[in-house]
Amino acid sequence: MRTILFVGSFTDKVPGRGINIYEFNNETGEAKFLYGVDSLINSSFLRLSPDGKILYSVIESQMAYNGKVAAYGVDSLKGQVSLLSMQDCGGRNPVHLEIDKSGQFLVNSNYTDPGISIFKINSNGTLNTRLQTINFQGSSIIDGRQESAHIHSSNFSPDGQFLFSQDLGSDKIHRMKVSISREEVMHITQLGHLDVKPGSGPRHFTFHPNGKYAYGISELSGKLTAYHYKDENLEYIEDHMAYSKTQSIYRSADIHISPDGRFLYASNRGPEEDTIVIYSINLMDGTLELLGHAPTYGSHPRNFAIDPSGKFLLVANQFSNNITIFRRDLITGNLKKLTHEIQIDNPSSLQMRSYTLIK
Repeated sequence: MRTILFVGSFTDKVPGRGINIYEFNNETGEAKFLYGVDSLINSSFLRLSPDGKILYSVIESQMAYNGKVAAYGVDSLKGQVSLLSMQDCGGRNPVHLEIDKSGQFLVNSNYTDPGISIFKINSNGTLNTRLQTINFQGSSIIDGRQESAHIHSSNFSPDGQFLFSQDLGSDKIHRMKVSISREEVMHITQLGHLDVKPGSGPRHFTFHPNGKYAYGISELSGKLTAYHYKDENLEYIEDHMAYSKTQSIYRSADIHISPDGRFLYASNRGPEEDTIVIYSINLMDGTLELLGHAPTYGSHPRNFAIDPSGKFLLVANQFSNNITIFRRDLITGNLKKLTHEIQIDNPSSLQMRSYTLIK
């Protein structure tokens, strides 16, 4: 068994490898560099296919031209990837990728040209041309951040029948119906949206493994929201402030649930507090109890990941050019920083997978 860590990085300001690959020791928490890939620009969000054989990456452009989505074949024995295909994503600033459980369809979220694009994934992992693009309109109350809609992520429901897109710019969670034709073509139909509190800026979202609850992190308010999920509907449970201290502005970013479903983690990116907030999850009603905040020992923790064993949590500190590694207590959920870390330019996105090696 071999655990591989894939790291996506921004490369527009500091040219370098957009994707770096490491072997991760899930006993000691140490990482050994294996391979690097030069990208066109900004491999800032990565997503592995359900079987781990394909790595998908956004090519994030803030220029006049559209971004792209690239597919890389994964050689787990060599610890390398090779480019298979690349497709125009239908807008500027692709920031998130979601793949359905079957591994047949990919949804890309565009930030600057607010919308989503749906791709058919071929049997060899390459991306076919776009099946559909849906654009959104709207705005909200924060000048400079909410002048228009900004889709920051999209998530399939646990049963795969619905899609929820987080709109940072207009303070909405868009709800859509997923249909698959006999010809195995996906089509998305808009059903409506859920309004969140003005000035929230919903960014990332995750469903609980039991399928009963969902949790969202809002970038601009620094708050985490818990929901009941049933029959395509999200019902509000409660809000929690993700930061431990009042900030001049808030920049919450990422959110993940532990593999056993007992703990929830979210990242805060300064400006005065760079932390991972830790909650325990009440499995009876979905409510959260604050356990504490762990400093990330770096600046601007954009994304983070929990390794497949659940024993480690890794944080991509974009501005300080390091990935900090924490041992995660499986009983209490608490984090303890390890002495070793990964030095890397502008880390943005982390994906991890354990592979059975067959020579």
